[in-house]
Amino acid sequence: MTDDGATVRSAPPALSELGTVHLIGIGGAGMSVVARLLAARGVRVQGSDAKGSAVVDALRADGVLMHVGHAAENVEGADTLVLSSAVRPDNPELVAARAAGLRVLHRSEALAALMAQGRSVAVAGAHGKTTTSAMIATTLRSAGLDPSFAIGGSVITSDGAIPGGRLGSGDVLVAEADESDGSFLNYAPTIAVVLNVEPDHLDHYGSREAFEQAFVDFAARIVPGGHLVACADDPGALALAQAHRAAGGSVVTYGTSPGSDVLLADVRPDGAAGVAARLTVAVESSGASTTTTGPLELRLHVPGAHNALNAAAAVATAVLLGVAPERAVAGVGEFLGTGRRFEAQGEAGGVRVVDDYAHHPTEVAALLTAARPVAAGGRVLVLFQPHLFSRTRLFAQEFADALALADDVVVTGVYAAREDLDPDTGSWTIVDRMPTGTARGVEDRVEAARAVAAAARPGDLVLTVGAGDVTELGAVILDALVAGAAAADGDATSPGAEG
Repeated sequence: MTDDGATVRSAPPALSELGTVHLIGIGGAGMSVVARLLAARGVRVQGSDAKGSAVVDALRADGVLMHVGHAAENVEGADTLVLSSAVRPDNPELVAARAAGLRVLHRSEALAALMAQGRSVAVAGAHGKTTTSAMIATTLRSAGLDPSFAIGGSVITSDGAIPGGRLGSGDVLVAEADESDGSFLNYAPTIAVVLNVEPDHLDHYGSREAFEQAFVDFAARIVPGGHLVACADDPGALALAQAHRAAGGSVVTYGTSPGSDVLLADVRPDGAAGVAARLTVAVESSGASTTTTGPLELRLHVPGAHNALNAAAAVATAVLLGVAPERAVAGVGEFLGTGRRFEAQGEAGGVRVVDDYAHHPTEVAALLTAARPVAAGGRVLVLFQPHLFSRTRLFAQEFADALALADDVVVTGVYAAREDLDPDTGSWTIVDRMPTGTARGVEDRVEAARAVAAAARPGDLVLTVGAGDVTELGAVILDALVAGAAAADGDATSPGAEG
Protein backbone atom coordinates (compact mmCIF):
# COMPACT_ATOMS: atom_id res chain seq x y z
CA MET A 1 0.00 0.00 0.00
CA THR A 2 1.25 3.49 -0.81
CA ASP A 3 1.36 6.44 1.60
CA ASP A 4 -1.77 7.95 0.06
CA GLY A 5 -3.84 4.85 0.77
CA ALA A 6 -3.85 3.54 -2.80
CA THR A 7 -4.57 -0.16 -3.00
CA VAL A 8 -1.99 -2.78 -3.93
CA ARG A 9 -3.88 -5.86 -5.11
CA SER A 10 -1.75 -8.78 -3.99
CA ALA A 11 -2.49 -11.92 -1.98
CA PRO A 12 -3.25 -11.04 1.65
CA PRO A 13 -0.78 -12.15 4.32
CA ALA A 14 -1.59 -15.10 6.54
CA LEU A 15 -2.87 -14.14 9.99
CA SER A 16 0.00 -16.08 11.56
CA GLU A 17 2.47 -13.71 9.87
CA LEU A 18 1.05 -10.51 11.35
CA GLY A 19 2.50 -10.70 14.86
CA THR A 20 1.28 -7.88 17.11
CA VAL A 21 -1.03 -5.57 15.14
CA HIS A 22 -1.38 -1.85 15.89
CA LEU A 23 -4.43 -0.10 14.41
CA ILE A 24 -4.44 3.68 13.95
CA GLY A 25 -7.91 5.13 14.47
CA ILE A 26 -9.07 1.95 16.20
CA GLY A 27 -12.17 3.69 17.57
CA GLY A 28 -13.68 4.15 14.11
CA ALA A 29 -16.55 1.92 13.03
CA GLY A 30 -14.57 0.07 10.38
CA MET A 31 -11.31 -0.21 12.29
CA SER A 32 -12.88 -1.42 15.54
CA VAL A 33 -14.57 -4.23 13.62
CA VAL A 34 -11.25 -5.42 12.19
CA ALA A 35 -9.67 -5.15 15.63
CA ARG A 36 -12.35 -7.35 17.17
CA LEU A 37 -12.11 -9.97 14.43
CA LEU A 38 -8.31 -10.12 14.58
CA ALA A 39 -8.39 -10.45 18.37
CA ALA A 40 -11.05 -13.17 18.13
CA ARG A 41 -8.75 -15.07 15.74
CA GLY A 42 -6.00 -14.99 18.35
CA VAL A 43 -3.97 -12.10 16.93
CA ARG A 44 -2.46 -9.76 19.53
CA VAL A 45 -4.07 -6.34 18.95
CA GLN A 46 -3.38 -2.82 20.16
CA GLY A 47 -4.35 0.59 18.84
CA SER A 48 -4.78 4.33 19.15
CA ASP A 49 -7.47 6.89 18.51
CA ALA A 50 -7.52 10.67 18.51
CA LYS A 51 -9.99 10.78 21.40
CA GLY A 52 -11.71 8.55 23.90
CA SER A 53 -15.10 7.05 23.11
CA ALA A 54 -17.45 4.27 24.13
CA VAL A 55 -15.85 2.06 21.47
CA VAL A 56 -12.37 2.75 22.84
CA ASP A 57 -13.56 1.96 26.36
CA ALA A 58 -15.17 -1.30 25.18
CA LEU A 59 -12.02 -2.43 23.40
CA ARG A 60 -9.94 -1.61 26.47
CA ALA A 61 -12.36 -3.62 28.61
CA ASP A 62 -11.83 -6.54 26.21
CA GLY A 63 -8.10 -6.44 26.96
CA VAL A 64 -6.90 -4.42 23.96
CA LEU A 65 -4.00 -2.06 24.73
CA MET A 66 -5.38 1.38 23.90
CA HIS A 67 -3.72 4.78 23.46
CA VAL A 68 -5.65 8.05 23.29
CA GLY A 69 -3.79 10.42 21.00
CA HIS A 70 -1.23 9.63 18.30
CA ALA A 71 2.48 9.38 19.16
CA ALA A 72 5.45 7.52 17.69
CA GLU A 73 6.02 5.53 20.87
CA ASN A 74 2.54 3.98 20.58
CA VAL A 75 3.77 1.54 17.91
CA GLU A 76 6.51 0.10 20.11
CA GLY A 77 6.19 -3.67 20.26
CA ALA A 78 4.10 -3.87 17.10
CA ASP A 79 4.98 -5.96 14.06
CA THR A 80 2.21 -4.81 11.71
CA LEU A 81 0.47 -1.45 11.36
CA VAL A 82 -3.11 -1.22 10.04
CA LEU A 83 -4.62 2.09 8.92
CA SER A 84 -7.46 3.52 6.88
CA SER A 85 -7.34 6.02 4.04
CA ALA A 86 -8.20 8.76 6.53
CA VAL A 87 -4.72 8.50 8.10
CA ARG A 88 -2.38 11.13 6.67
CA PRO A 89 1.19 10.33 5.59
CA ASP A 90 2.66 12.54 8.35
CA ASN A 91 0.84 10.72 11.16
CA PRO A 92 3.61 10.13 13.75
CA GLU A 93 2.69 6.48 14.22
CA LEU A 94 2.81 5.78 10.50
CA VAL A 95 6.13 7.61 10.19
CA ALA A 96 7.57 5.61 13.10
CA ALA A 97 6.27 2.33 11.69
CA ARG A 98 7.86 2.93 8.30
CA ALA A 99 11.13 3.97 9.91
CA ALA A 100 11.13 0.75 11.93
CA GLY A 101 10.37 -1.35 8.85
CA LEU A 102 7.03 -2.63 10.10
CA ARG A 103 4.55 -4.24 7.74
CA VAL A 104 1.94 -1.57 6.85
CA LEU A 105 -1.51 -2.72 5.73
CA HIS A 106 -4.63 -0.88 4.67
CA ARG A 107 -7.70 -1.89 6.68
CA SER A 108 -9.03 -3.70 3.61
CA GLU A 109 -5.87 -5.81 3.38
CA ALA A 110 -6.26 -6.91 7.01
CA LEU A 111 -9.90 -7.74 6.36
CA ALA A 112 -8.90 -9.61 3.18
CA ALA A 113 -6.60 -11.77 5.31
CA LEU A 114 -9.57 -12.61 7.51
CA MET A 115 -11.79 -13.32 4.50
CA ALA A 116 -9.25 -15.78 3.10
CA GLN A 117 -10.02 -18.20 5.95
CA GLY A 118 -13.15 -19.58 4.22
CA ARG A 119 -16.12 -18.50 2.09
CA SER A 120 -16.76 -14.78 1.98
CA VAL A 121 -19.49 -12.34 1.00
CA ALA A 122 -18.49 -8.77 0.11
CA VAL A 123 -21.29 -6.20 -0.16
CA ALA A 124 -20.59 -3.13 -2.30
CA GLY A 125 -22.48 -0.08 -3.55
CA ALA A 126 -22.76 3.62 -2.89
CA HIS A 127 -25.50 3.04 -0.33
CA GLY A 128 -27.19 0.20 1.55
CA LYS A 129 -24.05 -1.78 2.43
CA THR A 130 -24.44 -1.84 6.20
CA THR A 131 -28.12 -2.80 6.19
CA THR A 132 -27.72 -5.47 3.53
CA SER A 133 -24.62 -6.96 5.17
CA ALA A 134 -26.50 -7.14 8.47
CA MET A 135 -29.51 -8.72 6.75
CA ILE A 136 -27.28 -11.39 5.20
CA ALA A 137 -25.60 -12.09 8.54
CA THR A 138 -28.99 -12.30 10.28
CA THR A 139 -30.36 -14.65 7.62
CA LEU A 140 -27.34 -16.96 7.80
CA ARG A 141 -27.44 -17.00 11.62
CA SER A 142 -31.11 -17.93 11.53
CA ALA A 143 -30.30 -20.80 9.14
CA GLY A 144 -27.61 -22.14 11.49
CA LEU A 145 -24.52 -21.14 9.48
CA ASP A 146 -23.24 -18.86 12.30
CA PRO A 147 -21.21 -16.49 10.09
CA SER A 148 -18.51 -14.07 11.10
CA PHE A 149 -19.18 -10.51 10.02
CA ALA A 150 -17.50 -7.15 9.62
CA ILE A 151 -20.19 -4.48 9.44
CA GLY A 152 -19.98 -0.73 9.97
CA GLY A 153 -22.68 -0.68 12.63
CA SER A 154 -24.14 -2.79 15.40
CA VAL A 155 -26.69 -5.47 14.46
CA ILE A 156 -29.86 -5.27 16.50
CA THR A 157 -31.28 -8.60 17.67
CA SER A 158 -33.96 -9.69 20.13
CA ASP A 159 -31.13 -10.33 22.61
CA GLY A 160 -29.65 -6.86 22.19
CA ALA A 161 -27.18 -5.20 19.84
CA ILE A 162 -24.20 -7.16 18.51
CA PRO A 163 -21.09 -5.08 17.67
CA GLY A 164 -20.28 -4.91 13.97
CA GLY A 165 -17.36 -7.29 14.34
CA ARG A 166 -18.15 -10.87 15.38
CA LEU A 167 -16.37 -14.18 14.96
CA GLY A 168 -18.78 -17.03 14.26
CA SER A 169 -18.17 -20.76 14.24
CA GLY A 170 -19.11 -21.15 10.56
CA ASP A 171 -16.93 -20.81 7.46
CA VAL A 172 -18.61 -17.67 6.05
CA LEU A 173 -17.45 -14.08 6.62
CA VAL A 174 -19.84 -11.28 5.57
CA ALA A 175 -18.21 -7.89 5.08
CA GLU A 176 -18.93 -4.45 3.72
CA ALA A 177 -16.73 -3.65 0.74
CA ASP A 178 -15.87 0.05 0.78
CA GLU A 179 -15.59 1.54 -2.69
CA SER A 180 -14.85 5.07 -1.46
CA ASP A 181 -11.07 4.77 -1.86
CA GLY A 182 -10.84 1.78 -4.17
CA SER A 183 -9.82 -0.50 -1.32
CA PHE A 184 -12.59 -2.99 -2.10
CA LEU A 185 -10.33 -4.19 -4.90
CA ASN A 186 -8.23 -5.97 -2.27
CA TYR A 187 -11.02 -8.51 -1.72
CA ALA A 188 -11.49 -11.79 -3.58
CA PRO A 189 -14.96 -12.84 -2.41
CA THR A 190 -16.95 -16.00 -2.99
CA ILE A 191 -20.02 -13.84 -3.51
CA ALA A 192 -19.89 -10.16 -4.47
CA VAL A 193 -23.16 -8.33 -3.82
CA VAL A 194 -23.51 -5.06 -5.76
CA LEU A 195 -26.48 -3.00 -4.63
CA ASN A 196 -25.95 -0.07 -6.98
CA VAL A 197 -23.29 1.52 -9.15
CA GLU A 198 -24.27 5.12 -8.63
CA PRO A 199 -21.36 7.56 -8.90
CA ASP A 200 -20.01 8.84 -5.60
CA HIS A 201 -16.54 9.58 -4.24
CA LEU A 202 -15.58 11.32 -7.46
CA ASP A 203 -12.98 13.20 -5.43
CA HIS A 204 -11.09 9.88 -5.43
CA TYR A 205 -12.01 8.47 -8.84
CA GLY A 206 -12.04 11.66 -10.88
CA SER A 207 -14.74 10.55 -13.32
CA ARG A 208 -17.89 8.48 -13.59
CA GLU A 209 -16.13 6.14 -15.99
CA ALA A 210 -13.34 5.41 -13.52
CA PHE A 211 -15.90 4.77 -10.76
CA GLU A 212 -17.81 2.30 -12.92
CA GLN A 213 -14.62 0.56 -14.02
CA ALA A 214 -13.73 -0.04 -10.38
CA PHE A 215 -16.88 -2.14 -10.01
CA VAL A 216 -16.02 -4.11 -13.15
CA ASP A 217 -12.62 -4.81 -11.59
CA PHE A 218 -14.29 -5.75 -8.30
CA ALA A 219 -16.52 -8.31 -10.00
CA ALA A 220 -13.51 -9.72 -11.83
CA ARG A 221 -11.94 -10.56 -8.45
CA ILE A 222 -14.69 -13.04 -7.51
CA VAL A 223 -13.07 -16.42 -6.91
CA PRO A 224 -13.57 -19.21 -9.47
CA GLY A 225 -16.96 -20.81 -8.89
CA GLY A 226 -18.23 -17.69 -7.14
CA HIS A 227 -21.14 -15.43 -8.00
CA LEU A 228 -22.11 -11.81 -8.58
CA VAL A 229 -25.43 -10.81 -6.99
CA ALA A 230 -26.65 -7.57 -8.58
CA CYS A 231 -29.72 -5.33 -8.38
CA ALA A 232 -31.62 -5.38 -11.65
CA ASP A 233 -33.47 -2.19 -10.69
CA ASP A 234 -30.27 -0.13 -10.65
CA PRO A 235 -29.02 0.74 -14.16
CA GLY A 236 -25.38 0.68 -13.14
CA ALA A 237 -25.61 -2.64 -11.30
CA LEU A 238 -27.60 -4.16 -14.19
CA ALA A 239 -24.99 -3.04 -16.73
CA LEU A 240 -22.30 -4.58 -14.51
CA ALA A 241 -24.26 -7.84 -14.33
CA GLN A 242 -24.61 -7.97 -18.10
CA ALA A 243 -20.90 -7.32 -18.62
CA HIS A 244 -19.88 -9.90 -16.02
CA ARG A 245 -22.17 -12.54 -17.53
CA ALA A 246 -20.79 -11.77 -21.01
CA ALA A 247 -17.30 -12.38 -19.61
CA GLY A 248 -18.37 -15.83 -18.43
CA GLY A 249 -19.17 -15.00 -14.82
CA SER A 250 -22.08 -16.38 -12.79
CA VAL A 251 -24.73 -13.74 -12.09
CA VAL A 252 -27.87 -13.70 -9.93
CA THR A 253 -30.12 -10.65 -10.20
CA TYR A 254 -32.79 -9.38 -7.84
CA GLY A 255 -35.40 -6.63 -7.92
CA THR A 256 -38.83 -5.69 -9.19
CA SER A 257 -37.68 -5.78 -12.82
CA PRO A 258 -39.18 -8.63 -14.89
CA GLY A 259 -36.75 -11.49 -15.32
CA SER A 260 -34.96 -10.97 -11.98
CA ASP A 261 -33.82 -14.27 -10.45
CA VAL A 262 -35.20 -13.10 -7.11
CA LEU A 263 -38.32 -11.18 -8.09
CA LEU A 264 -40.08 -8.72 -5.78
CA ALA A 265 -43.74 -7.84 -6.25
CA ASP A 266 -46.50 -6.09 -4.33
CA VAL A 267 -44.11 -4.08 -2.15
CA ARG A 268 -46.18 -2.26 0.47
CA PRO A 269 -45.97 -0.73 3.97
CA ASP A 270 -46.66 -3.24 6.72
CA GLY A 271 -47.53 -2.08 10.21
CA ALA A 272 -46.22 1.05 11.88
CA ALA A 273 -42.62 0.70 10.66
CA GLY A 274 -42.32 -2.30 8.38
CA VAL A 275 -42.58 -3.38 4.76
CA ALA A 276 -43.99 -6.46 3.06
CA ALA A 277 -43.67 -7.98 -0.41
CA ARG A 278 -44.08 -11.17 -2.41
CA LEU A 279 -40.83 -12.89 -3.38
CA THR A 280 -40.25 -15.49 -6.09
CA VAL A 281 -36.86 -17.22 -6.04
CA ALA A 282 -35.26 -18.94 -9.03
CA VAL A 283 -31.66 -19.45 -7.92
CA GLU A 284 -29.37 -22.47 -8.07
CA SER A 285 -28.49 -23.50 -4.52
CA SER A 286 -25.07 -25.03 -3.83
CA GLY A 287 -24.86 -27.04 -7.03
CA ALA A 288 -28.49 -28.18 -7.09
CA SER A 289 -30.60 -27.70 -10.19
CA THR A 290 -32.45 -24.41 -10.47
CA THR A 291 -36.02 -24.53 -9.21
CA THR A 292 -38.55 -21.75 -8.83
CA THR A 293 -39.92 -21.22 -5.34
CA GLY A 294 -42.77 -18.93 -4.45
CA PRO A 295 -44.25 -16.52 -4.33
CA LEU A 296 -43.22 -16.35 -0.68
CA GLU A 297 -44.47 -13.68 1.71
CA LEU A 298 -41.67 -11.38 2.88
CA ARG A 299 -42.31 -9.31 6.01
CA LEU A 300 -39.72 -6.96 7.47
CA HIS A 301 -39.56 -4.98 10.70
CA VAL A 302 -37.86 -2.05 8.92
CA PRO A 303 -39.62 0.39 6.56
CA GLY A 304 -39.15 1.26 2.92
CA ALA A 305 -39.14 -0.31 -0.52
CA HIS A 306 -35.35 0.03 -0.52
CA ASN A 307 -35.20 -2.38 2.41
CA ALA A 308 -37.33 -4.88 0.53
CA LEU A 309 -34.69 -4.76 -2.20
CA ASN A 310 -31.92 -5.21 0.37
CA ALA A 311 -33.78 -8.22 1.77
CA ALA A 312 -34.03 -9.73 -1.72
CA ALA A 313 -30.24 -9.45 -2.03
CA ALA A 314 -29.88 -11.19 1.32
CA VAL A 315 -32.18 -14.02 0.24
CA ALA A 316 -30.30 -14.49 -3.03
CA THR A 317 -26.98 -14.65 -1.18
CA ALA A 318 -28.23 -17.10 1.43
CA VAL A 319 -29.66 -19.44 -1.22
CA LEU A 320 -26.34 -19.41 -3.08
CA LEU A 321 -24.70 -20.48 0.20
CA GLY A 322 -27.05 -23.43 0.54
CA VAL A 323 -30.01 -22.09 2.50
CA ALA A 324 -33.46 -23.13 1.31
CA PRO A 325 -35.47 -20.19 -0.09
CA GLU A 326 -38.26 -20.56 2.48
CA ARG A 327 -35.72 -20.61 5.30
CA ALA A 328 -33.91 -17.58 3.86
CA VAL A 329 -37.12 -15.53 3.61
CA ALA A 330 -38.05 -16.44 7.19
CA GLY A 331 -34.53 -15.62 8.38
CA VAL A 332 -34.34 -12.15 6.85
CA GLY A 333 -37.74 -11.50 8.43
CA GLU A 334 -35.99 -11.71 11.81
CA PHE A 335 -33.85 -8.67 10.97
CA LEU A 336 -34.57 -5.84 13.43
CA GLY A 337 -32.19 -3.20 12.10
CA THR A 338 -28.71 -1.80 12.62
CA GLY A 339 -27.31 1.07 14.56
CA ARG A 340 -27.86 4.45 12.88
CA ARG A 341 -30.28 3.05 10.28
CA PHE A 342 -33.76 4.37 11.14
CA GLU A 343 -32.78 3.94 14.78
CA ALA A 344 -35.29 5.25 17.31
CA GLN A 345 -33.77 7.82 19.70
CA GLY A 346 -36.81 8.46 21.87
CA GLU A 347 -39.99 10.50 22.14
CA ALA A 348 -40.80 13.73 23.97
CA GLY A 349 -43.76 16.06 23.81
CA GLY A 350 -45.49 13.73 21.38
CA VAL A 351 -42.58 14.00 18.90
CA ARG A 352 -40.60 10.92 17.83
CA VAL A 353 -36.88 11.27 17.04
CA VAL A 354 -35.13 8.82 14.70
CA ASP A 355 -31.47 8.76 13.60
CA ASP A 356 -30.20 7.63 10.20
CA TYR A 357 -26.81 7.43 8.48
CA ALA A 358 -28.08 8.48 5.03
CA HIS A 359 -25.48 10.74 3.41
CA HIS A 360 -26.02 10.33 -0.35
CA PRO A 361 -28.98 11.91 -2.20
CA THR A 362 -30.47 8.55 -3.16
CA GLU A 363 -30.23 7.36 0.45
CA VAL A 364 -31.87 10.54 1.71
CA ALA A 365 -34.73 10.24 -0.78
CA ALA A 366 -35.28 6.57 0.13
CA LEU A 367 -35.22 7.42 3.84
CA LEU A 368 -37.79 10.21 3.54
CA THR A 369 -40.03 8.10 1.33
CA ALA A 370 -39.93 5.33 3.94
CA ALA A 371 -40.51 7.81 6.78
CA ARG A 372 -43.74 9.21 5.35
CA PRO A 373 -45.98 6.21 6.22
CA VAL A 374 -44.19 5.83 9.56
CA ALA A 375 -45.15 9.42 10.41
CA ALA A 376 -48.78 8.28 10.12
CA GLY A 377 -50.17 11.66 9.19
CA GLY A 378 -47.70 13.73 11.17
CA ARG A 379 -45.10 15.96 9.56
CA VAL A 380 -41.59 14.77 8.69
CA LEU A 381 -38.88 17.17 9.92
CA VAL A 382 -35.21 16.71 9.06
CA LEU A 383 -31.97 17.86 10.63
CA PHE A 384 -29.43 17.17 7.87
CA GLN A 385 -25.66 17.36 8.25
CA PRO A 386 -23.84 17.24 4.88
CA HIS A 387 -20.84 14.88 4.85
CA LEU A 388 -17.73 16.00 2.95
CA PHE A 389 -17.33 19.33 1.16
CA SER A 390 -16.67 17.57 -2.15
CA ARG A 391 -19.88 15.52 -1.98
CA THR A 392 -21.89 18.59 -0.96
CA ARG A 393 -20.62 20.56 -3.97
CA LEU A 394 -21.07 17.73 -6.46
CA PHE A 395 -24.58 16.74 -5.38
CA ALA A 396 -26.00 20.00 -4.04
CA GLN A 397 -29.02 19.99 -6.33
CA GLU A 398 -29.65 16.28 -5.79
CA PHE A 399 -29.57 16.80 -2.02
CA ALA A 400 -31.98 19.74 -2.37
CA ASP A 401 -34.38 17.62 -4.41
CA ALA A 402 -34.23 14.72 -1.93
CA LEU A 403 -34.69 16.91 1.15
CA ALA A 404 -37.70 18.57 -0.48
CA LEU A 405 -39.58 15.33 0.32
CA ALA A 406 -39.67 16.47 3.98
CA ASP A 407 -42.05 19.07 5.41
CA ASP A 408 -39.36 21.14 7.09
CA VAL A 409 -35.56 20.96 6.91
CA VAL A 410 -32.68 22.45 8.86
CA VAL A 411 -29.22 21.95 7.31
CA THR A 412 -26.11 22.23 9.49
CA GLY A 413 -22.56 23.05 8.53
CA VAL A 414 -20.62 20.41 6.58
CA TYR A 415 -18.93 17.56 8.46
CA ALA A 416 -15.46 17.66 6.92
CA ALA A 417 -14.29 14.15 7.91
CA ARG A 418 -11.00 13.61 6.04
CA GLU A 419 -11.19 16.82 3.99
CA ASP A 420 -9.79 20.30 4.59
CA LEU A 421 -12.11 23.23 5.28
CA ASP A 422 -13.79 24.80 2.25
CA PRO A 423 -15.18 28.21 3.27
CA ASP A 424 -17.14 28.45 0.01
CA THR A 425 -19.27 25.39 0.80
CA GLY A 426 -21.77 25.15 3.65
CA SER A 427 -25.40 24.66 4.54
CA TRP A 428 -26.35 27.40 2.07
CA THR A 429 -24.97 25.33 -0.80
CA ILE A 430 -27.99 23.06 -0.43
CA VAL A 431 -30.57 25.42 1.10
CA ASP A 432 -30.23 28.01 -1.68
CA ARG A 433 -31.37 25.35 -4.18
CA MET A 434 -34.55 24.49 -2.26
CA PRO A 435 -37.95 26.16 -2.56
CA THR A 436 -38.23 29.25 -0.38
CA GLY A 437 -39.58 28.52 3.08
CA THR A 438 -38.93 24.77 3.04
CA ALA A 439 -35.43 24.81 4.53
CA ARG A 440 -32.99 26.96 6.42
CA GLY A 441 -29.31 26.69 7.17
CA VAL A 442 -27.89 26.87 10.68
CA GLU A 443 -24.15 26.27 10.60
CA ASP A 444 -23.76 25.52 14.32
CA ARG A 445 -24.98 21.97 14.80
CA VAL A 446 -26.34 22.39 18.34
CA GLU A 447 -28.27 25.51 17.38
CA ALA A 448 -29.55 23.65 14.33
CA ALA A 449 -30.83 20.85 16.59
CA ARG A 450 -32.63 23.36 18.79
CA ALA A 451 -34.16 24.98 15.72
CA VAL A 452 -35.65 21.65 14.62
CA ALA A 453 -37.00 21.03 18.12
CA ALA A 454 -38.60 24.48 18.20
CA ALA A 455 -40.39 23.77 14.91
CA ALA A 456 -41.73 20.36 15.96
CA ARG A 457 -45.22 19.76 17.30
CA PRO A 458 -47.01 16.69 18.69
CA GLY A 459 -47.40 13.94 16.09
CA ASP A 460 -44.31 14.93 14.12
CA LEU A 461 -41.42 12.63 13.21
CA VAL A 462 -37.96 14.23 13.45
CA LEU A 463 -35.01 12.65 11.64
CA THR A 464 -31.33 13.38 12.34
CA VAL A 465 -29.59 12.49 9.09
CA GLY A 466 -25.96 12.22 8.00
CA ALA A 467 -22.73 10.24 8.37
CA GLY A 468 -21.01 12.63 10.79
CA ASP A 469 -21.61 13.52 14.42
CA VAL A 470 -25.22 14.53 13.78
CA THR A 471 -26.05 11.26 15.54
CA GLU A 472 -25.20 13.01 18.83
CA LEU A 473 -27.91 15.61 18.29
CA GLY A 474 -30.91 13.39 18.92
CA ALA A 475 -30.31 13.88 22.64
CA VAL A 476 -30.15 17.67 22.16
CA ILE A 477 -33.48 17.62 20.32
CA LEU A 478 -35.14 15.44 22.96
CA ASP A 479 -33.87 17.69 25.78
CA ALA A 480 -35.21 20.76 23.96
CA LEU A 481 -38.56 19.04 23.41
CA VAL A 482 -38.80 18.14 27.12
CA ALA A 483 -37.94 21.72 28.09
CA GLY A 484 -40.48 23.08 25.64
CA ALA A 485 -43.21 20.78 26.93
CA ALA A 486 -42.43 21.75 30.53
CA ALA A 487 -42.57 25.44 29.66
CA ALA A 488 -45.89 24.96 27.90
CA ASP A 489 -47.30 23.16 30.94
CA GLY A 490 -46.07 25.96 33.17
CA ASP A 491 -47.75 28.57 31.02
CA ALA A 492 -51.00 26.59 31.06
CA THR A 493 -51.09 26.37 34.87
CA SER A 494 -49.86 29.87 35.68
CA PRO A 495 -52.25 32.41 37.25
CA GLY A 496 -54.47 33.99 34.61
CA ALA A 497 -54.07 31.16 32.17
CA GLU A 498 -57.18 30.21 30.24
CA GLY A 499 -58.98 27.12 31.58
